[in-house]
Amino acid sequence: MSDTATAAPRLQRPPAEQRYADELAKLAAEDDAPRPPGWALSLQAARTFICGDESRGVAKKFVGDPSLIDRALVTLATSRGLMLVGEPGTAKSLLSELIAAAVSGDSTLTIQGGASTTEDQIAYSWNYSLLVSEGPTQRALVPAPLLRGMAEGRVVRFEEITRCPLEVQDSLLSPLSDRVLAIPELEGDSMVFAREGFNIIATANTRDRGVNEMSAALKRRFNFETVFPIGDFKTELDLVEHEAANALARSGVPQAPSRDVLEVLVRVFRDLRVGDANGGRPQAVMSTAEAVSVAHAVGIKAWYLRGGVAEAGDIVDCMAGAAAKDSAEDLARLRRYLEQKAPKRKGPHWQSLYQARNLLPG
Repeated sequence: MSDTATAAPRLQRPPAEQRYADELAKLAAEDDAPRPPGWALSLQAARTFICGDESRGVAKKFVGDPSLIDRALVTLATSRGLMLVGEPGTAKSLLSELIAAAVSGDSTLTIQGGASTTEDQIAYSWNYSLLVSEGPTQRALVPAPLLRGMAEGRVVRFEEITRCPLEVQDSLLSPLSDRVLAIPELEGDSMVFAREGFNIIATANTRDRGVNEMSAALKRRFNFETVFPIGDFKTELDLVEHEAANALARSGVPQAPSRDVLEVLVRVFRDLRVGDANGGRPQAVMSTAEAVSVAHAVGIKAWYLRGGVAEAGDIVDCMAGAAAKDSAEDLARLRRYLEQKAPKRKGPHWQSLYQARNLLPG
């Protein structure tokens, strides 16, 4: 049997502290700036880790306003939590992961918010076999991300916090204000006090506002920062090209779509984001993250199904699921775009896109 067949499967997406372990170690070794208590890096080194520095061999990992990074890091060095809000697909989760890796060296203390999220998934639960035999003891206690973050002095990430019920959200009030978490079932040593370095980064989509609006008391304990979509076409194209190439390499595809094909893809996404006079904007999120996903699918289709190079026409077949998630009308908007706007664009790739319009379902 070949070595390839017997090799252990690789992780699809290791956490940031593993992907960039060499950079983090290098920055920590060279970091002589003052560090907030409990931080793995100084604010300056953490900023360099996220924004990049070619002269020091540190890759740029987040495309956005550097002042946003400065404000986010300053917030986490205070007693307030950090709330990242914005349209879906604007890399809020990526940014929270990178910040947590830089500040704590660990981005895995993560709570995924949802309608079924409960307080024991946030703070702690119990090993029920030990609970029955021993009662509520430290040994029977099963710490969840919040309890671990407080006890270890690390950053806790709370994704999609507004998807959670209000009473679950408000379980963060005491940890954020008093830096303490009560475990009333334990006798004697029932209070967990946060160590230096603990804080919370939460994310919320602006499209979800109103689902479970945060209480005024909880809002006061966060500083809110908005993560905006990428405004510059070339910057977005560069990002899609880079991320799609990385995703395809992980999928075993050695050849990414050409830049010309990706230019068409990014332009289509940006046009649809703006919408048209007849139908308005799609309800589906035409984000940069979705564009990367479509570029990934285009490359896989070309390589595994055709054994060749990606063409602009492949975009149509791979885009239907991204453009028509929430409404049948969105598929009609995409069809109208392909029939009316695509033929007006110059170049063979736009003609290929137009010719493939019949691949849309329905």
